[in-house]
Formats: sequence, C-alpha cells, structure tokens
Amino acid sequence: MSPEALSAWLVEERVRVEASLERALTVLLPRLPEALAEPVRHGVTTGGKRLRPILTAAAWAACREAAGQPAPVAVPQGVRDLAAAVELIHAYSLMHDDLPCMDDADLRRGRPTPHTIWGEGPVMRGGGALIPAAGLQLLAAATELGLDPDTKQDLLLVLARAAGGEGMVGGQALDLEGEGRALGREALDDLHRRKTGALLVASLELGAVAAEAPAGVREGLVDYGRALGLAFQIADDVLDATATAEALGKNPSDEALDKSTYVVLLGVDGARREARSEVGRALEAMAEAGLHSSPLEALARYVVERTH
Repeated sequence: MSPEALSAWLVEERVRVEASLERALTVLLPRLPEALAEPVRHGVTTGGKRLRPILTAAAWAACREAAGQPAPVAVPQGVRDLAAAVELIHAYSLMHDDLPCMDDADLRRGRPTPHTIWGEGPVMRGGGALIPAAGLQLLAAATELGLDPDTKQDLLLVLARAAGGEGMVGGQALDLEGEGRALGREALDDLHRRKTGALLVASLELGAVAAEAPAGVREGLVDYGRALGLAFQIADDVLDATATAEALGKNPSDEALDKSTYVVLLGVDGARREARSEVGRALEAMAEAGLHSSPLEALARYVVERTH
C-alpha cells in the first residue's frame, strides 16, 4: 500500500470509527448524570489517529483473509462496534492522563483538556464511567456478531487485562513514579509495554478473537502488536523532542515533566533507528504467522513516519 493509498484508507477508517463512537455515545450518554455527559462526550470525540479501533478492524480482516476469504474482506458493523470499546478505554486514559494529579496538561489534540473546562471531579468520574461502559459496549458488539459465551468471555478478559494493573493503569503508575528519575532501557520498555503497548496489542488480539482465528495467527498478531507498541512510543518520544507544541497539539512536553524517554537514552538518531528495528520485528511476526495484510504492513511503517 502506497503512502497515498494509506492516507486515503486512514481517512475512510477514521470516518467509520467516529460513526461507531457516536453509536456508542447514543447509548451511553443518556445513562449518565448531566454533569458527566459533556466531559465524556468531549473526551471521546476530540479526534486523534484512532489507531486502536482501526487496528482491530484490520486484524479481523487479516484473519479472515488468512482463513481463505478473498480480499478485501468487508468488516461488519459489529466488529467496528467492538473496536469502539477499545477507543472508549483509550479516551478515559487520556482524560485521566491530563488531570493535574498526573500530567497536568492543558492542551490535547489542539483543544483544551476536559478538566480545564469542567474541573477535575467531573472529568475523573466521567473517565471512570467509561471503564464499565467499554465492557458493556464490547459485550453488545459480541452479541451483535453472534459470538458464543466463551468467546465473549475471552474478549472481555483481553480488554480488562490490557486496561488494568498489568497493562495501561500499571503503566500510568510506573510513568508517574518515573518522573524525575533516570530509567534504564529495561524499566522504560516495561513502562511503555504496559502504558502504550498493552492496549495496542489488545486491539489486534480482539480482532483475532472475534474472527475466531487459530492460536498461531492470534499469537502472530500479539507479537506484531508488541513490536508496534514500542515503535509507536519511541516515535512519540522523537516527535516530543523535535516538534513544537503547536505541531503536536499538546502541552506540556515530556522534557517539561522530567520524564525518561528513548531520546534521552538513545539520542534522536538512535531512537529513530530503534523504532525502525521494532517495525522490522512487527513485519517478521506477521510473516511468520502467515499473515499478509497491506493495511497492517503500511500501518507499521506509518507509526514511525508520522509527523504528529
């Protein structure tokens, strides 16, 4: 897939993600107290790359193609609704990341962060409400897809583990503990495999589970996701060190927060080389699993070539 074709495909996929998120919010917002509804809508609809739900849909399609269905495989709405559950978790994590007790950020994706508009309390509670909402969203989507109870349980376990203490929340805790400290490579990798990587891996694994892929294909996507997650974070660190707040649409920087980064450890050029190496590992994992997906291959390269 050429860069131009990838760009056009990503635009189309983001439109589908936004539509699925609106479907989810139509169900969720009426259930919330009025004080939480607007912070939640703001947190969920501030745009972004929408990489995680795009990966879920692409993984599902890749698994179906590996099973012998002719490409391109049409992704059903149920899979896109399943992917929206991952993005609800991601949205909650960003709402909490930006709070004064964490990164104290006032800008995200070029827009004021929710707590600067509604205050800490409503944003903290609104973010918390997205956690069970994501589980309910996942179960509703799995039912829409006609998946059996064991598969539904598998899906829910994948999401819960990635979002919890051994995944994203654990990574957030390590991130806060690491401020003002010089972390070594092993500690930094562990932090980001949890904080960034776990949910990226889960996005792919959910697509594989929903497609009822065999174990080897599922494991290949997990290995792809682990390498992709590190590549994504290393590229983020390079952008944080080399781009302006205006270009990135966020504030403050990792340097301002005194965080350890791959750029601090490896330098800008060394970090770029390491990100490309991780992309190579991701592509090798796909090949070893017998997966041939132009979108997933292009996305692996995209994460280190993006400019925001």
